[in-house]
Amino acid sequence: MTVIVANDTPPAIRGLLKRWFIEPRPNAFVGSVNARTREKTLAYIRRNAPGLGMLVIAAERSSQGFSVECFGETPRRPVRLCGLQVLAEAWDDSEEPSGETPSGETAQC
Repeated sequence: MTVIVANDTPPAIRGLLKRWFIEPRPNAFVGSVNARTREKTLAYIRRNAPGLGMLVIAAERSSQGFSVECFGETPRRPVRLCGLQVLAEAWDDSEEPSGETPSGETAQC
């Protein structure tokens, strides 16, 4: 399963995504595509709408069962804490994510 949450999707990109995904809410797309189709679709979107912010959650063989990727400007950013991916809502760009929470506290693993 793949979930794409985008910011202000252009009509041409929205039409393309509706070929393989359903749109349960505006700018949120859910579908079951294979990894190759997902990667080709994301490459097409990034090539034709380079400023589009997207959060992509895809099924993966991991302890969580999914992976999270961000493209462009998004209000949330995936951060790996203790081997788990979480979404940070606020962060300081001057620091590298190294096991610290977005508020600066050290994560307890």
